Formats: sequence, structure tokens, C-alpha cells
Amino acid sequence: MLGEQEIGVLAQLVNSGENLSGGRCREEFERCFREYLSVPYALSVTSGTVALEIAIRLLDLDVGDEVIVTPQTYKASAQPLLNYPVKVRFCDVDPVSLNIGPEQFESLITSRTKALILVHYGGLPCEMDPIMAIARRHGITVIEDCAHALGSEYRGRKPGTLADIGCFSFHSSKNITTLGEGGMITLFDRTLADRVDRIRSNEADAVYHEKVRAIGERTSAHPWMMHPGFAFTHGCAAIRYGGTNATLAEPNAAVGIVQLAKLDELVRRRTEIATTYTDVLKQFPGVRTQEGPEPVRHGYHLYTFFVDPASGILRDRLVSRLDAHGVQMQLRYFPLHLLPEWRARDHDAGECPVAERMWFEQQVNLPCHPGMTDRQVDQVVSRLDTVLRQEVRNAPITSSAAHEVEGNPQCPK
Repeated sequence: MLGEQEIGVLAQLVNSGENLSGGRCREEFERCFREYLSVPYALSVTSGTVALEIAIRLLDLDVGDEVIVTPQTYKASAQPLLNYPVKVRFCDVDPVSLNIGPEQFESLITSRTKALILVHYGGLPCEMDPIMAIARRHGITVIEDCAHALGSEYRGRKPGTLADIGCFSFHSSKNITTLGEGGMITLFDRTLADRVDRIRSNEADAVYHEKVRAIGERTSAHPWMMHPGFAFTHGCAAIRYGGTNATLAEPNAAVGIVQLAKLDELVRRRTEIATTYTDVLKQFPGVRTQEGPEPVRHGYHLYTFFVDPASGILRDRLVSRLDAHGVQMQLRYFPLHLLPEWRARDHDAGECPVAERMWFEQQVNLPCHPGMTDRQVDQVVSRLDTVLRQEVRNAPITSSAAHEVEGNPQCPK
């Protein structure tokens, strides 16, 4: 959903002659983001995946540590953990919300549990108050993967402020975008924020102290040209990790400022579409929609509903028929613990039976994004109603029922 405003700020920036990396736009975007969430620290990075990678670095994981994660998410939520000698425990999800629930979380905690990485699936917030109470009792750090949840609310608070660390994605499929890729890390702890700033700025993530041994006299001939950093003032006691360049470019940040100002309207449109879908689905026995704790504001990054095979509605057949009618279907997400890289780490079928049952038998995602026209929404509704009625009657459906559409409605990639 990019338009004249985004084009305008890009043209202004390019014609300004300003630096296109690490300038005023990044600072302004981060300030706006902090104010929107009411969080003390928000540091932008190049993608949501990088945000998660850096957040996981902050855990200082060691051999034998355990991290609890959800299987119902995109692979980036857990993939960085493949780089660490830790035990990953996939936590089964609640069948109503598809989120990790307090009971499921607490059942997996051991003396070695270091962290929980949860996802607000589809934009529906997790039950955060009891989850955080459990985490605090056990000394567990909680990372929110908020890639779906910008624009959502939980009991009047926004995701990214509900745990220790929040990670956002501004990929082109998300609720706002920064020209295709971008991310943000939110925190309350200044020491952690300083570490994030060093890591993203190609500085070592290290423990420094006032120097105890000089490396030579400080030169007076323009020392800033040598980028000395702490070279003349500090020594290094320990190195955690090397840094990286995760600087969000100025054009991306400039677009992010405009997009953030549009967020509430974009979520309003998503909600309008979702409400229209729900009004149709609630007419059918054996069909239910995703629900979560009240009071929440669902961001509707994804629209999800479920079918009960016992009612005669078969998920795979339903999806195939909708797809044949010109409604593009994407099922998100394949249970992570069944991917080959995690099976190589001794995970397998049966580990998360609810997540497996929901994805293989019941879960359906419909296109839901603010770029859809009213006509496209009406087309989805009409075809959904037609196919569900024939599913209930278990009647065959002919290809002649499909007809030309105004650009097939599509799920975000």
C-alpha cells in the first residue's frame, strides 16, 4: 500500500543530497515508533529476521540452555537458534488462538529454561499477563515476535511492550512496510539497548572497561578519521559476539514514517474485511474463527478460521475448491518442528499434536489485506459461501462455477 506520499518523501530525500545511511530519517522513524508504542527504546534494523537474530544474541545462551518456541510461525522465529548449542522445546499451541498459552508454556519449563520466544499469531495477542507472571517466577526472558502484531492491542497495551524484548518486521507483506524489508527491536533495558546499538553498528558486542594499558599517544591530527571508538580510552574484558551492519537505510526509514502514520487506517480496513468474513462463516456449523483473550484488538495480519472434519467439511477439499474458484489460498504455517533441519535436531511428528492437527486438518487462511477492493472482498465472500454450502451438502462442484475476477484476491506472500 504505497502511494504518492511515499514517492514524495523518497524524491525529497534523494534530491536533498543527504546521507542515505544512518541519518535523520532513521532517528525520526525510531522516535515515532517509540511514541506509538510508549516504549523507551526502539532500534531499527534491516529485517525482522535480523531483529530476532540480535534479540537472541542478547540471551547469552550457553551449552545446555533451553529455549521454548512456538511451532506455529514462520521459520525465522526459531531459525537463529540452530546456531546455538541449546535445546529447543517446541510448545504446542492453543487450538482456539493458535498461540502459546500459559498452561502449555509452564508445562515445558525446566531448571535450564533460559527464554521463551512467542508469536502473536496472525495479529491476535497471546495471553501475556499470565505468561509474564510465570516467566518472572522462573527468571525466564520473553521475546515477543511481533511480526504480525503491529496495530494489535492486549488489554490496552501494544505488542512490543508486553515482554522483555519485542521484534517487528516491515516486510512488504506486513501491516506496514519499509520498502520491502526492515525491522525494529523494542526494549525497556538501557544496557540491552546499548548492546543492540553496538551490534547493528558493526561494533563488537563486548564488555569494556577503562583502559589499563595504553596503546600509544593519542594523535591530535584528526583522530576521528581513524574511527578509534574506544581504542584510546578502554580495554576489553570479554567478547560476546562480533557486530554486523544492520543499519536501516534512510529511504526505508523515510517510507516507514509515512506508513506508521497510516497504520490505524490500514488495520481498520483489515478489520472491516475480517468482520465481513466472520459474518459469513458464523452461519455454518462445524466452522469457527480464531479467538483469543479479551479485551484485545486483533491486527488481522492473517485471517484464520477452522473446519471440523466431523461436520463433513474436509479442509483440503475446501481449500482446493476455493483455489479453483480464483481465491488464492496460503496455509500458514507448516509446523516448524517437522521441517528437516529440526528433525535433524531430534524433533518429530507427535511432539505438538494440536499444532499438527490444526494445520493438517482444520486451519484455513483467507486473503485479508487493505489492498483488496470491495469487489474482491465480495467475490471472496460469495465463493466462500457457495463452496461451504456445497461442502456441507458434500455435493460436487464444477469448474464452470469459477468465473473471471478483478485480479484474483491473494493472500500476502
